[in-house]
Amino acid sequence: MAAPLVLVLVLAATVRAVLFRSSLAGLIAERVEVVSPLNAWKRVVEGLALLDLGVSPYSGDVFHETPLIIYLFHFVVEYSEFVFMIADAITAVALYLLVQDYNKMVFRKQKYALEADRYPHDVIELIRTPKEMFYIPLKVALFYLLNPFTVLSCVAKSTCGLNNAIIALFMLSTIKGSAFLSAIFLSLATYQSLYPLTLFAPALLFLLQRLYIPVNVRSPSFWLFTLQFGVMYLGSLLVITCLSFFLLGSWDYIPSVYGFILSVPDLTPNIGLFWYFFAEMFEHFRLFFLCVFQINVFFYTIPLAVKLKEHPIFLMFMQIAVISIFKSYPTVGDISLYMAFLPVWSHLYRFLRNIFVVSCVLIACSVLFPVLWHLWIYAGSANSNFYYSITLVFNVGQILLVSDYFYAYLRREHHLTHGLYLRKKDGTEATLILK
Repeated sequence: MAAPLVLVLVLAATVRAVLFRSSLAGLIAERVEVVSPLNAWKRVVEGLALLDLGVSPYSGDVFHETPLIIYLFHFVVEYSEFVFMIADAITAVALYLLVQDYNKMVFRKQKYALEADRYPHDVIELIRTPKEMFYIPLKVALFYLLNPFTVLSCVAKSTCGLNNAIIALFMLSTIKGSAFLSAIFLSLATYQSLYPLTLFAPALLFLLQRLYIPVNVRSPSFWLFTLQFGVMYLGSLLVITCLSFFLLGSWDYIPSVYGFILSVPDLTPNIGLFWYFFAEMFEHFRLFFLCVFQINVFFYTIPLAVKLKEHPIFLMFMQIAVISIFKSYPTVGDISLYMAFLPVWSHLYRFLRNIFVVSCVLIACSVLFPVLWHLWIYAGSANSNFYYSITLVFNVGQILLVSDYFYAYLRREHHLTHGLYLRKKDGTEATLILK
């Protein structure tokens, strides 16, 4: 499988190199769907210019990336295109390796269950075979590298690609069972964009499962490992935060980065839900609704963790999707990461209810974004309501997609336990309802 992966990497690098040298690169870098005030390359360049002049890049209201990012590009700014291509390659390879390991775990668990005769006899068609799982890692790498959203994000030199690489390395470290590396990469992801904090729960559940420690609040081993992992995570976050202070010489970056993410002062249009709502908001209601909108990202963590405690990798997928939809400054690069995992759940297709309609909605919205933007900004024949309406439809489409996969996953697990053809007590066919 190494040769096909290398071929995909070469093809993806070629596509990016051609677009970097084309006249489209400048246009893509300005698209509000691709870059945001947090990760736009022109803001990084502005921050570097201020740093070279001996002025804090956080003294104005232009630069909102973390100190480690600006000091990274301080040394490699001439090779920025290679940095973003390498970041995408790292993400793809990490996804490839973690899906390989995940498939081995799934197959091993399935084999033990079959040997123990735990599955009902009528679910044999739901059992996954090595043949159908063989190409899934390559499909995941392909879905990430050649996804138009990923390509656009890379060509625009959005720092979202670096965040995706860190999250992919975190997931790889977790599935390999390295609690220390998992904590380090999770702290880096949290340091970069704050929202990956919600990935602490699935990582902890997976590591507990791997060590055969029961998820039981009365178990001392559960609390001991949770404390150990929490200390590693918070300790790594503290070290990274202090390193940023020593590099910068001040704490100015905290309000400029994390305060900016949480307070959403820049209402530049994007594919998220915040900008239009808060542009129309009365100022005395702003704080209340800001809390409501921000809590959305974190609110689903506990109920999802309770429901999916036996399936932490799927929980991780759900959390990444929730972050991509409900974060304050989303871009298409965020969406591309969770969409890369769709081939992993190819065995759920038979249980999906709205996949065709949702796919059509997402494709149509992706095409209409630049059209309605042109009508609003350049032609003057539309207004912000048009653009925000397509944004709402796009996000509803994402929510339907994620909830459909959630339903399909739970339904398949239910069938594996109770049988594929459910019957009522009177012998008639039963209908499965998700509550």
